[in-house]
Formats: sequence, C-alpha cells, structure tokens
Amino acid sequence: MAEVKKIATRESYGNALVELGAEYPELVVLDADLAAATKTGVFKKAYPDRHIDCGIAECNMMGIAAGLATMGKIPFASSFAMFAAGRAFEQVRNSIGYPHLNVKIGATHAGITVGEDGATHQCNEDIALMRTIPGMVVMCPADDIEARAAVRAAVEHEGPVYLRFGRAACPVINDRPDYKFEIGKGTVVREGSDLTIVATGICVGNALEAAEMLAADGISAEVINICTIKPLDEELIIRSAKKTGKVVTAEEHSVIGGLGSAVCDALCKSYPVPVMKIGMQDCFGESGSASALLEKYKLDGKGIYEQISDFLK
Repeated sequence: MAEVKKIATRESYGNALVELGAEYPELVVLDADLAAATKTGVFKKAYPDRHIDCGIAECNMMGIAAGLATMGKIPFASSFAMFAAGRAFEQVRNSIGYPHLNVKIGATHAGITVGEDGATHQCNEDIALMRTIPGMVVMCPADDIEARAAVRAAVEHEGPVYLRFGRAACPVINDRPDYKFEIGKGTVVREGSDLTIVATGICVGNALEAAEMLAADGISAEVINICTIKPLDEELIIRSAKKTGKVVTAEEHSVIGGLGSAVCDALCKSYPVPVMKIGMQDCFGESGSASALLEKYKLDGKGIYEQISDFLK
C-alpha cells in the first residue's frame, strides 16, 4: 500500500499566502513574533514589504489589522490559536467583529496536537469563542488541499474570517479531481447507512479510520467533513441524520461550544436524533507527543471507534 502523504495545515497556510500574494497585491500578513512557527515566514521572504512583525503583542496586532482593513488592505493576522482567539478576544470582537471588517485571522497550533507545549498553549476553546462573534466565519480544514482552498475562500470573502490550523502533520484526504470547496458547505467523504460521523480538522482522517474499523463489525458509517463550522451546512447534516438516525461528532476541541454544539443546535431545531460528542471532555490537555495525546484522549482512529462502539451499545 502506498504511503499516505502528510502535511501540517500550518504549512499549507504559509504556502497559500505566498501563492495568493501574487494575485492580490492588497494582501498583507501580520505576525506576533512567530513567523517561523505559523509559517508566515515564507510570505515574509517572498514579500518583505507586505509582512509586519508586531512582536509579542497580539491585541495590538488585531488593532493594526483592523486599521489596515479600513484602508482597503486584506490583512491576515497570524498567531497561535491560544493567543489569536484567547488573548486577543476583546480586540477581535470589538475592533474586527463589531465593525465587520475584512480581517482574516490565521490561528495555528490549535488543539492538543500542539503536543509538548502543554495545556497553556493547547487551545481547545477557540471555535466556541469565535462562533459567538456575529458575522464571523469559522473554518477548520482537514488537510493540505482543504487548507489552501479555505485560505483562498477567505480572501475572496468580504468580512471577518477565523481560520484554524494545526501543528501536526495530517494525511491528505481530499486529493481527488472532483474536490470543490465552498464556504458553508460540508462534504460526504464516505457513504453510510447506520450512523453519521460529523468531523472537522484532523479528526476527519481519524473518523475515516474509525469507519473502516466499524465496517469490520458490520456497521456502515457515513463520514461528513465539515470545514466551515460557521455558517454550518445544516441541510447536509440533517439529510444524513434522517438517513442514519444517529449522529456522532468528532473534533480536536472542547465538546462545549464547538462543532458538536453547532450540530446539536441544528438537529434540535429541525430533526432531533441521538447524538454523541467526541472531543475534549471539559478538561485541559497536558504535555506529550501529538500522537500520544490523541490516543490518551481517544481522538485517534481507534479511540473514535471505541467510543462509537460504546455509543451504539
């Protein structure tokens, strides 16, 4: 069997910015002294006059980005998710969200796969925070192809966008000729009839692994990849729920306020079915390798499979 290509979506972010920089001269990138980690350093090398290092001052960076947006620029403000969504929440809300400015936030190192940096840097609350800001688009791509497409879609979208990227390399799952990305649209990456798994980010690939294990038990799982958590593709999720009658959500994020909560909101409103939310269960992460943490918190393929098996019992 051929080895599956893996790449971290933060790498995809940097590469996409360089590509789009040639097409959009008004695109500028801001970073908070983390260009090597967020991978915006490649943009800085290609377009040094359009990259601004704001230093370790994320709140100020969001204000600068807001100002640039009022002057017709398309600013990408980049930092770790913990700082972009957490430390700078007030500025994102009041300076970007409230006036509905055309600022894009590139938040890398999200979730527990930050690994050895530990709980202080493992942001499992950012989707919940950003979902609450009126008019904010929230995206969490599953692989390199989707991450590049999401960055392009963010540039083309008029208004604030929060883009969530990971540190760890993840398998490329969207490498197919018919792949098409659209903000607010999910995709069925595996057809099934017994239950629906709605996943986002790195958990999409892991959900596909779990679906293979479930198939060996005679269970047919439909897997939906949701990149855009807000606005959510409610129509797709409800259609699948009507077919399978049971839904599981999987995310590298708290089960409070993230994808699972968004899916439950949609189903409660239109088609209530049993739902299990897989994610961080109201707890902080800890220091360790990305793979060890995914295994411990049952967010790898095997862990998702085991939790679904218990749910079905």
